[in-house]
Amino acid sequence: MLETKLEIKNLSAWYSEHQVLKNVSIPIYKNKVTAIIGPSGCGKSTLIRCINRLHEIVPNAKVEGQVLLDGKNIYDIDVDPMEVRKKVGMVFQQPNPFPTMTIFDNVAVGLKLNGIKDKKVIEETVINAIKESGLYEEVKNKLYSYGTHLSGGQQQRLCIARTLALRPEVILFDEPCSALDPISTAKIEDLILELKKNHTIIIVTHNLQQAARVSEYTAFLYLGELIEFAPTEKIFTVPKDKRTEDYITGKFG
Repeated sequence: MLETKLEIKNLSAWYSEHQVLKNVSIPIYKNKVTAIIGPSGCGKSTLIRCINRLHEIVPNAKVEGQVLLDGKNIYDIDVDPMEVRKKVGMVFQQPNPFPTMTIFDNVAVGLKLNGIKDKKVIEETVINAIKESGLYEEVKNKLYSYGTHLSGGQQQRLCIARTLALRPEVILFDEPCSALDPISTAKIEDLILELKKNHTIIIVTHNLQQAARVSEYTAFLYLGELIEFAPTEKIFTVPKDKRTEDYITGKFG
């Protein structure tokens, strides 16, 4: 029996008067990879920004509906958004290491901001996160050089390590490979498959082959609506909705 880690229920989102999501409901299963696919502007990135309460940071943005994390609505009045973001980490499209910080400090920054002062705890957590991100062997002799000196693929894994340091239960990936070459992309995909052992993962991707390679479940969004959600293999071989089939076969996108 699959365990539901997150449940998105009747979620709608707006930027001012513009409605971007319309009553979207999706179960997100624990320790599985769920891909969110759909053409540009369909609401994919907005959806995952609602899952860790980043959407509300935008002026005049609004959310209705529920996002249940282990059964608790993250939008309840007694829930601290910062606590949500610790449990639900985010990796963005463009690698964004802090330019004035070393590799080590890039990973440590979240720990320090969360009040952890014990140097031994910080060092141990940082090293473990860099190892978990698959980057350690490449950077172990230059932990105190700038993160921006790394290649694009290494920078993205550094950002993943920065996310992992806070030990999130869920990790959101927003097009994490769109700026990377095929070799770097393969490393990130292998890493995602490894990370799902201890984390629940949602990946937004334009790359349908990537969705097929890394995810067990896929949600297809179109014009802000959930058109179809199913095991990835079914979505790609026997989609129920003609719009899903047309998107997957390249008739629009």
